[in-house]
Amino acid sequence: MKEIVKPILLMSLVVLVACDAEVQVTLGEEAAPAVMASAAAEPDGTAAASYEAEPAGSDEDSAYADGNEGLLLSGTRRLVLESMRSGEGYFSANGEQFIYQSEEEGSENPFYQIYVMDLASGTSSKVSPGIGLTTCSWIHPTRNLLMFASTHEDPDALAKQAEEISVRESGIERPYGWDYDRHYDIYQANSDGSDLVNLTNADGYDAEGSYSADGSKILFASNREAYARQLSQAEQKLFEDDSSYFMDLYIMNADGSDVEQLTHSPGYDGGPFFSPDNNKVVWRRFNPDGNSAEIWTMDIDGSNQRQLTAEAMVSWGPYYHPSSEYIIYSSNVLGNANFELFMIDPLGANPPVRVTNTEGTDILPVFSPDGNELAWSTTRTPDGTSQIHIGDWDHQKALELLGLR
Repeated sequence: MKEIVKPILLMSLVVLVACDAEVQVTLGEEAAPAVMASAAAEPDGTAAASYEAEPAGSDEDSAYADGNEGLLLSGTRRLVLESMRSGEGYFSANGEQFIYQSEEEGSENPFYQIYVMDLASGTSSKVSPGIGLTTCSWIHPTRNLLMFASTHEDPDALAKQAEEISVRESGIERPYGWDYDRHYDIYQANSDGSDLVNLTNADGYDAEGSYSADGSKILFASNREAYARQLSQAEQKLFEDDSSYFMDLYIMNADGSDVEQLTHSPGYDGGPFFSPDNNKVVWRRFNPDGNSAEIWTMDIDGSNQRQLTAEAMVSWGPYYHPSSEYIIYSSNVLGNANFELFMIDPLGANPPVRVTNTEGTDILPVFSPDGNELAWSTTRTPDGTSQIHIGDWDHQKALELLGLR
């Protein structure tokens, strides 16, 4: 998950993970390749409204009824046990492994690093370099490779680690925000983390990558445009205020070639994922003022963009069920500091349906390849830290609640 620091999120200091790093959320972290022209170079639409909506009601008969978690999820348990904080994890295509980001106690690096868990044994191993920031990892669906974003090649990486440790040890409280570090690049590595290859090699934040189902393509988010051209005075002010304003979605071959820009919208486009058939992209789009975000879909060439939610709050972290019959996501429509999971049909033709109702923030949901399990980041822990949980998912009940069966 990427860290999102937006006005409506500053009401809480609970820190969670996302990529949507595409998004961590704070509630109430050589020459550039040529970029091909998109099929639709005109500016895209902006999301919903730029005001803060009143929290939705929770009437038992509404789409926000709070009794669905017990119907949809069973056997919920914490998945990552040895971690100060964990979040944003994804299953391997065969369902045997799980890649995620975690902060480990006593480490010389206070930032998230990437780990791979063998789900049968529960054992994990670190696969990132151990230097700098990391986020948004993925296991290649057909080869013994993995992918993640990292700043380990930043010449100031070690100094930034020491500074972060010093600030934390000082006890000084501060607003937490995701760092859109210009040194973030997307890397490919062997399954054990060896033989790192930089796939993006561009100045600016390149992260939030995800593989297509066949492993041939990568979607990612980047603000490289802001570093590649001279900005106007007005644009420079916008960039200095929020560097994510220039974030758009891109697609490239899995080896980093043939980069193509998909979105051209003012404000932050991020957290993209392929549909199971590789024909669609689902992502979240922030309004230019950063006060709200909505769930969108489009074709993989950037055409046929469609807004699914319009709640004028923050909806993000969308992910397709393997059946393609619905999308799960997180939203604070029930109140600024109360992120819950919701699901919606792929056309947004019907109202969303609430999924979770346990106390604590629930974000970054992902389904197992067979669609029978759901993993997500949540603060439903005794100490309130963000940790990845997993539960058994009832697909037929989901279809029933959505009115699709």
